[in-house]
Amino acid sequence: MMNLELEKQWQLVCKKLSLQFDQDLDLQGILFLIGVQELGKGFKIFAKDEKLALMHIAICTLLTSFGYYEFAGRDEQGWPHWNLNEKLPPLKPMQQELLVKEAIVEYFKNESVFNLKSAT
Repeated sequence: MMNLELEKQWQLVCKKLSLQFDQDLDLQGILFLIGVQELGKGFKIFAKDEKLALMHIAICTLLTSFGYYEFAGRDEQGWPHWNLNEKLPPLKPMQQELLVKEAIVEYFKNESVFNLKSAT
């Protein structure tokens, strides 16, 4: 069960991003945005395999703060890569979702994209 403070912050992240992008964003949409941001090439039309890679970029970026991954560098096309430091423990789907939501909240706190104290 998600603790109340984390749930409030998660809802605030969703609300602020949804307002900024003028559409409702869910977990997958936010992961996509983080992947685009971390790729650093701006928004463009991505192929299906690139979209999956962007989701992977987001997950690796987010789980780096928990010590699961370490940034290894960028390839010749500028795509980031990570090394696995520690295998994730077996988690149920809801536990995985909670871990990712917690990491997303921390990401936006650390990146200072917006203040997580208010809805505006």
